[in-house]
Amino acid sequence: MTAPLLARRTLLLAALGAASPVRAGEEESVEYQVKAAFVCKFGNYIEWPPKAMGAAGEPFRIGVLGSELVQEEFRRTAAAASVGGRPVEVRRLARAELPEGLHAVFIARAMAAQAAAIIAAARGRPVLTVTELDPGGATGMINFVLVDDKVRFDILLPSATQSGLKISVRLLGVARRVEGRS
Repeated sequence: MTAPLLARRTLLLAALGAASPVRAGEEESVEYQVKAAFVCKFGNYIEWPPKAMGAAGEPFRIGVLGSELVQEEFRRTAAAASVGGRPVEVRRLARAELPEGLHAVFIARAMAAQAAAIIAAARGRPVLTVTELDPGGATGMINFVLVDDKVRFDILLPSATQSGLKISVRLLGVARRVEGRS
């Protein structure tokens, strides 16, 4: 890897928060702070179909299916974030639903039983699905995994492409694994 490419990759990982360790014994909230930061940053590395983003100035909306702790960490992070110059708004998902107007959805591992229904509802729609599920089963377009006490992620490229989303090469380059890359 060339020095400029290595430097860019290091900067992108730092910007995404990939260097943030999650150590055993720390509160669960630290893990969700890191994941919320990732999800908010992902929006800047995804290209949505033009009509999917709505009018200029409308917020970037993330639906969160998780505990109150998870939702609060997402709200706190979103308050200081922006995606393409748009404010970030977090909406609580109470069950396996996918309301109109969402740009991304995060499904916490505690809600794994409801994940398949949301992933199916998002199929073909320009909604980024982000999960933290067992990599051996059905996951979102982006799936968080813990590797050496660090939050990393895998990307399922065919699902994103089918939904009309284009994932930046820069984001693909920092993923732990990319499935469906040609």
